[in-house]
Amino acid sequence: QVQLVESGGGLVQPGGSLRLSCAASGFTFRSFGMGWFRQAPGKEREFVGAITWRDLTFYSPSVEDRFTVYRDNARNTLYLQMNNLKPADTAVYYCGRGRRAVPSRSTDDYDYWGQGTQVTVSS
Repeated sequence: QVQLVESGGGLVQPGGSLRLSCAASGFTFRSFGMGWFRQAPGKEREFVGAITWRDLTFYSPSVEDRFTVYRDNARNTLYLQMNNLKPADTAVYYCGRGRRAVPSRSTDDYDYWGQGTQVTVSS
């Protein structure tokens, strides 16, 4: 049974940092591309960043140079390091398993999702 469990969210001041984790189980983690998405109230889920099975990464322009996606295959865990956070980054953050080894920016290309973790950036 595929499971994805996010953690690490919270309240942070503008300019601060957080690291989100996504613990994966029930599948061969190293063989799949993985992604991070976020959803703010009243908005659609949007792409944040993703990593291929070979550790190639790509990002939304709104977070590039501030966020980093990486994975630890030994721990079956996906991470999202977020620096210089802005109020516009406030959202529920979700990790997703890509349908293929090389994921895309579309939610349609992800078949399993975690429950989400809330990130609030406010002074």
